[in-house]
Amino acid sequence: MPDTIMHERPTLVVLASTYPRWSGDPEPGFVHELAKRLTDRFHVVALVPSAPGAAKREMLDGVEVIRYRYAPRRFETLVNGGGIVNNLRRNRWKMFLVPTFVLAQAWRIWCLLRSRKVDVIHAHWLLPQGLIVALLGKLSRQAPPFLVTSHGADLFALRGKVLNALKRFVIRRAASTTVVSEAMREELARLGADVDAVAVQPMGVDLISRFIPDIATERSRDEILFVGRLVEKKGLRHLIGAMPSILDTFPSAHLTVVGFGPEETERRAQVEGLDLQDKIHFIGALSQRDLPARYQRAAVFVAPFVEASSGDQEGLGLVCLEAAGCGCPVVVSDLPATRNVLPEGEGSIRVGPSDSEKLAEAVRDILIRRDAHLRGVEVFREGIIRRFDWLAVSQNYAKILEACIGHG
Repeated sequence: MPDTIMHERPTLVVLASTYPRWSGDPEPGFVHELAKRLTDRFHVVALVPSAPGAAKREMLDGVEVIRYRYAPRRFETLVNGGGIVNNLRRNRWKMFLVPTFVLAQAWRIWCLLRSRKVDVIHAHWLLPQGLIVALLGKLSRQAPPFLVTSHGADLFALRGKVLNALKRFVIRRAASTTVVSEAMREELARLGADVDAVAVQPMGVDLISRFIPDIATERSRDEILFVGRLVEKKGLRHLIGAMPSILDTFPSAHLTVVGFGPEETERRAQVEGLDLQDKIHFIGALSQRDLPARYQRAAVFVAPFVEASSGDQEGLGLVCLEAAGCGCPVVVSDLPATRNVLPEGEGSIRVGPSDSEKLAEAVRDILIRRDAHLRGVEVFREGIIRRFDWLAVSQNYAKILEACIGHG
């Protein structure tokens, strides 16, 4: 795949930090899920960080993936296993990886722009990807227009006078800016950014062929499900804290935890402290193709999101859509970013964040009024398909990117 190959379709370069390392990787894959759905209208090149075990270059679902090195192989651990923000908080020495990470990415995109005709760039996250592209645009008039998308951690966790000024700079330089929820647009306004041209465009979920109900799968009456990275903002500790109260009413209830991350040791210790080892099971991360069976079987899915001590919080909450898409009732924390994802009522209950007792009450309600909540999910499922299925989402992003090319 030499860099000098020309393509009839416009060339789109996707810059991201979080990206699948290989097919079936349990790391969050929403950037790739969007990228592969744009390959019918663009030649898509994903420029992403290297990781142990990942190929340097490959074609993945029609996307040309180029991974750049930023440290000796065994130290390329800044991104995976919890995300950059969480990795930096838990391992301060990884701050030394940040300069090489940023410089390596900047150098590789610079080389790519010099060797190919790139029509548009999609930078995922304001910092550092958006900033790198914005600065390249200042250095070279030949730099293509770019779309920048904020997903949450870059907006909520990376705070401070200088960082906020850099975010405003990126938005001014971008041909277009999107955020994945209305709450994030409001946060940008609080930071003093010009949000008149900022569009709310969520990431998507495959609600047509993957995250769908399965009448052949018998739904449990007592299995509670959690899916997510084991990091502070996902709030698993509050769900574990709710389990004794749930078990008082439903002794047969049990919690399945799907995911991995830096908090796993602490959460396992919490379970042992409550003597609930036989009621709470950690099964590790699962690929996207293996997740639907879990949602199709669970009695209730719980997303106990909180605002982390760093200020980081959920940008959208796609796992709630995955669960509802499979017909599973949902309990989710009432945060700004989650209020417009699912309607509140039967099939979807919102509770105050960090409140284990309210979580327990909501879970008990779904277990008691099981049939009513299952009918509730059926009622609102069509609405979330129209808003969040990848077909609609990818078409919206394709139009934005094509408009960026016209802008340039």
